[in-house]
Amino acid sequence: MLTIALHHFREAVMVTELEQGKDPGRRTRGWLKRLRRSEAGQTLVEFSLVLPVLLVMLFAIIDFGRAMYTWSIVSNAAREGGRTAAVQGTTSQINTAVNNAATGLNLGSLSKSYTNVQGTKGTTVTVNVSYAFTYVTPISPLLTLIGGSSLSNPTISSSSSMRLE
Repeated sequence: MLTIALHHFREAVMVTELEQGKDPGRRTRGWLKRLRRSEAGQTLVEFSLVLPVLLVMLFAIIDFGRAMYTWSIVSNAAREGGRTAAVQGTTSQINTAVNNAATGLNLGSLSKSYTNVQGTKGTTVTVNVSYAFTYVTPISPLLTLIGGSSLSNPTISSSSSMRLE
């Protein structure tokens, strides 16, 4: 209802200005001239150009920090699993040691493999731990938006080899 009234008011003003010999678009053109002469819109344009770069840097810092934390946890989990395997632990005990050391990670994305479990003393046992890392920030779509290539989710892995005792 209000929009109809405003529309009729604008039409009446335009008709009145036309009858008086005035240009009804002069207000808009005057506003555009003032905007062109001032620097009011310059900050907004510069901010819109710099914002994607700043967001990429912020997202990269966040995800890089998370990746380093995840790498530290995965390396520690492999070492703990290797130590458990080195003292003749069973596969179940090695799984428990790795899972206990991988606190804070999604255990569903954690994969483990072992070689030479409960082998002869003096030989080497190896524990491999891998984690499918996922980004929490939208860095990949943002990189694609500003003209870069997209990022795929990395797999963070670590291996520990110890001599069987």
